[in-house]
Formats: sequence, structure tokens, C-alpha cells
Amino acid sequence: MIVMKFGGTSVESAVAIERVAGIVKARAERHPIVVVSAMGKTTNKLLAIANAAIAGRREEYIRQIHDLRDFHSREARQVVPLAERADLDRTLDEHFQELTELVKGIAVIGELTPRSIDAISSYGERLSSYIVALAFNHFGLPAVHLDARKVIVTDKRHTHAGPLFAETYRRLEATVPPLAAEKVVVMGGFIGSTEEGVTSTLGRGGSDFTASIVGAGVNAEEIQIWTDVDGMLTADPTILPGGHRVKTISFAEAAELAYFGAKVLHPATVIPAVERNIPVMILNSRRPDVPGTRIVGAAVPCKNAVKSIACKRKITLVNINSSRMFMAHGFLRRIFEVFDRYETSVDMIATSEVSVSLTIDNTEHLTRICEELGEFSEVSTEPEQAIVCLVGENIRYTPGVASKVFHALESVNIRMISQGASLLNLSVVVAEKDLRIAVEALHSAFFAELDPEVFE
Repeated sequence: MIVMKFGGTSVESAVAIERVAGIVKARAERHPIVVVSAMGKTTNKLLAIANAAIAGRREEYIRQIHDLRDFHSREARQVVPLAERADLDRTLDEHFQELTELVKGIAVIGELTPRSIDAISSYGERLSSYIVALAFNHFGLPAVHLDARKVIVTDKRHTHAGPLFAETYRRLEATVPPLAAEKVVVMGGFIGSTEEGVTSTLGRGGSDFTASIVGAGVNAEEIQIWTDVDGMLTADPTILPGGHRVKTISFAEAAELAYFGAKVLHPATVIPAVERNIPVMILNSRRPDVPGTRIVGAAVPCKNAVKSIACKRKITLVNINSSRMFMAHGFLRRIFEVFDRYETSVDMIATSEVSVSLTIDNTEHLTRICEELGEFSEVSTEPEQAIVCLVGENIRYTPGVASKVFHALESVNIRMISQGASLLNLSVVVAEKDLRIAVEALHSAFFAELDPEVFE
């Protein structure tokens, strides 16, 4: 068995769904389990409906619901056989009637709770997986729809729920292989349910995580993440077009890249796959003949020190200084207790005896954080910064990497530098306005020559 996950752009229309059917059909002998995201920007549209409801804009949210139903009906009717049209219309009516009642209830209360957000945002994957299953049958690919909420069991942290792995794996093992032996199993990513049966979600981008969980639960031979890029590249294509495809990369390197901004993979995806040592493929649904990137457990030999450059924008640098804390213990503890209270994660940190610089990407509670830090230190912030992260297993073994970085960035003001404890990454903070210049300079310095076994 293999798991094939298709993102929103891969199932955004009837044409895209037909293309997906062709890709899956070509791999039917491997007993695929297909995980799909919501069609196109459906999740964003559902959240816009919810926001219009709590704002009291009834005509607006009713119109948006009708538009969303028309979109799903229009695209689905192009890929669903005539004999299934009545069932399709009935299912769409049921789902959108449920959605309308839910939204009306939210409008009355005037409040959007995490549990309500999960309930509303789940409709995208529930609809897309149902439509894709019908479409597969239409294109001669026997398929069965499986509601992911029946097998993905989570805790109660709505909007970013964590899987209860033991129960989830038990349900997956009992449910999926018998179905996959006869037909292609199609299920929605991103969604699950609590032990009490309440709809939950794994957080934005969680469809990748679903695919990895399913793959681990059924002990798949491979997990394929089908997206709209050719795989992992040596640089973010939105910043530096023309990067080189990375053929093979380790789980550890992929996790670092994902955490530091590589959008092609959800950071949590690799965890279940690593535990079961299941390879993960990153592939392009628009160019299925491209071999993509293979992510494996072991370190991948490479002549280059760096495998890829990731970037994280919209970073704020927080500088904390207190001469009163010279030679005093507990300074770092007091600082991180403040960030812990406000559930704000820190990406990078650099310290001296009396000063600490760190970066955050969530500024929701920054004012209150600074107020509390100000009780025992001087605090300043620098918004509009970016992290540039060089990732590679060979960084730890290659002398002079930092020197090469500084030489490449001689015209750029580096605000902070850090080498991660894993020794897999070396990161710098620069002003966001200098990001493209920094990435171009580093890419030229580290990828002038390529190991043909690893890059294309």
C-alpha cells in the first residue's frame, strides 16, 4: 500500500481532479490510499463565512454559502457520472444545510469558538473527498469514500488538535487495509474527531500530517505528497526562481527546512514517517513524470555542504538587556517564563551574560510580553526581519561554512547568527528588505557546483 496526498491546488477543479485520477490510476496496483485537501481556497472561504456571521452580515454569509455550494456542484457535475448525480445533489444539500444551520447558530451567539471553527472548516475536506471518490469511479477507478473522522482520533485542542496515536493506529489498521485490497480508499486530510466524536482539525496544512499518520498506521511502503512544485528545491522559488531540485534528502534535513519556511512540507509530517521509517516523496501533480524529492531516514551522502536554503519572513527580533542580571542566575528562566505564559514560540536565540536576542513570528501578545520583560530588563523590538536558514548534514563536517556565509553577505547587515543544536542548520537574521539579496548571494556561494547524485 502507498499513501497519496493531494493538496488544494491539485483538486481545485474538475480538470485538476481528472488529472489526479490519471495519476492514481497509473499506480492502482500499489493499492493507493488517497488523502485530499479542500478544493482550492475552500477553507479560507468557510472561515470568511464564519467571520461574516459573527459580524452580523447575514446577506453576505448566505450569499457566500450559496456561491460555495454552486462551485462544488459545478465542478463535481463534470466528473460525476449521470447515474450518481441524484446522490451528489442530495449529499451537497445535506452538507450545506448543516453548514447553514451551524453558521446561523454562530451568528446568534456572535462568537466563534475553536470548536466552531473546526466544525465549519471541516466541510472543505468532507466535500472534496466525497467528490473525488465519485470522480474516481467515473474514470474507471473503483473507489470508496472513508470519513477521516472515523479513524483519526485526536485530543480536544480544537484548531490544532494532536492525534491520539494508539487509538488512531488501531482504527486505521482495522479499517483501511480491507478496503484498500479491493478499491482506492479516499479520505479527507486535516480533519479528525475527539474520542467523544466531536469534529476536530490538525491545524492549517494538516493534510500532510494526515497522510503521514495514515501511512504509519497501515505501515505503507511509501507516502507521496503531491503538490504544485517539482519537489524540494535549493531555494524558495518565490524568492529565487531557478533553484535546483534536490533528489534525495534526509528526514532531519527536511524537518529543519519545513520548520524554517519550506512551504512544500508541513513540519509535523515527518514525525510518524520517521518512527516507522517510511520514505516520503514530494511530487508535482501538474508534472507527474518529474521524479520529485525522496525523503529518507538515513543521512544522504553529498559533496555540497548545504542542501537547501529556507526562509521565514515576517519575523520580529526582540532584544533584552539587563546589567542588573550580571553574574546572576535565573535570567533566562525569567525571560522564557514570560514567553511561556503567552504561548509564544521562539525560533532563534543568541545570548551573552546580560543580553538576549531572540526571534518570534507570532506578535499577538508582543506588547504584554514586552511590558513584563520591562519589569527586569530593557527591551527593544525590530519588526520586518527574516530568517535565512542553510540546511545540510555536511554543515557540521565542513570547515569554513560560517566564513563563507559572512563573505557572501558582506553587503548585507546581519542582525543575528545561530547554528542549531542539531548542527544541521546555520541561520542568520536579516532585514526583510534584504532577503532576496541575501538568498541570491548565499545560493551563488554554496551551489556554484552541484553533486549530480543529489541535485538536478
